Amino acid sequence: VQLQASGGGLVQPGGSLRLSCAASGNTLSIIYMRWYRQAPGKERDIVAQIDTHGTTHYADSVKGRFTVSRDSAKDTWNLEMNSLKPEDTAVYYCTARTRDNHFWGQGTLVTVSS
Repeated sequence: VQLQASGGGLVQPGGSLRLSCAASGNTLSIIYMRWYRQAPGKERDIVAQIDTHGTTHYADSVKGRFTVSRDSAKDTWNLEMNSLKPEDTAVYYCTARTRDNHFWGQGTLVTVSS
């Protein structure tokens, strides 16, 4: 499974961004997909997860502001981020879990600043 993340950029506090993660390869083997982020000088943390049944989980810090979704027809996972805060600034990574592997895409930088 190969993953390609996109959509990062610079946004003002309170603004919105949409990240996308396009999957290719053996996408039928994917059990769930996650978004992680790593802020400067901090550890990488999970942000959101969605499984093949559409069940979602979110970190407390983003609940009510971020929404993860899947476009199964396009093998694309999206992370809609609203009401962004400076503390959301990080490199965001999409990952895909199969039975035997955990695949990572390259990161995309999100900067929330005025």
